[in-house]
Amino acid sequence: MNLPIHDDRILKLIPQRPPIVMVDTLYRYAENCLLSGLHVREDTLFVNIETLQECGLLEHMAQSVALHTGYDYFIRNEEPPIGYIGSMQSIELTSLPKVGDVIQTEVQIIQEFMGVTLVNITSKIGKEVIGRAQMKTVVVSS
Repeated sequence: MNLPIHDDRILKLIPQRPPIVMVDTLYRYAENCLLSGLHVREDTLFVNIETLQECGLLEHMAQSVALHTGYDYFIRNEEPPIGYIGSMQSIELTSLPKVGDVIQTEVQIIQEFMGVTLVNITSKIGKEVIGRAQMKTVVVSS
């Protein structure tokens, strides 16, 4: 798959399935970083009165990390793994996206060891930073 990857092709890269899919674009991928996106629509899960709620933005951030892992597995011809959030810290949400906004989220891999990944995440709408977090994720061994 050539980048960017949009819409249903994302489902080949993440373990989530509708209605909980909170990423719809993979713009850029490298071994230590990724740029993902989500176009917030009226029917996006966690939208309430035209605004994506905090839990939706945090889920988008987490799925961006899953997308990085899933694409890494994809380019090695392996199925995307199941994983979970080990911890989230240093969370700072400064603004919530509205219906029609496009969130772009950058994931920077800090450390990866034995299925545990520590990342810094920054979400933006245009040039405005709307959220930052540090997250630790764990891949479940098959």
